[in-house]
Amino acid sequence: MKAIVQRVKNAHVTVDNTIISNIGNGLMVLLGVQDGDTEKEANFLVEKIIHLRIFEDDQGKMNLSLKDVRAELLVVSQFTLLGDCKKGRRPSFTKAAEPARAKALYEYFIGRAIESGVITKSGQFQEDMDVSLINQGPVTLVLDTREP
Repeated sequence: MKAIVQRVKNAHVTVDNTIISNIGNGLMVLLGVQDGDTEKEANFLVEKIIHLRIFEDDQGKMNLSLKDVRAELLVVSQFTLLGDCKKGRRPSFTKAAEPARAKALYEYFIGRAIESGVITKSGQFQEDMDVSLINQGPVTLVLDTREP
């Protein structure tokens, strides 16, 4: 799995000109599910993301996690994170999981985040979405379960 994690002041997802999800202070995660991913990768990423110490403490140091500051999480499916651009000019998406498996793991990821006690909202799988956010910091991290 691949995830782009952004610390945000706020973020929202719109489908057909209607806001379907929005959060205030928190993290927005773009999540890509790769072929061969399992619940193991989803569990690892959920735990990593909700415990990343990327929120500032009283001294202005990034020392607090999403759970510490009781912030919100917005998770958006993003298969294009798995686009391979090494050859030619058109990305190849052969590394992306097939849609049914990707949707199951995306929903599993969201469920695990909710079970952990984090207020979690989501985009709409396989929909054309407009995603808006104000990146705070800016803080943006890339997490990949396939990288050592």
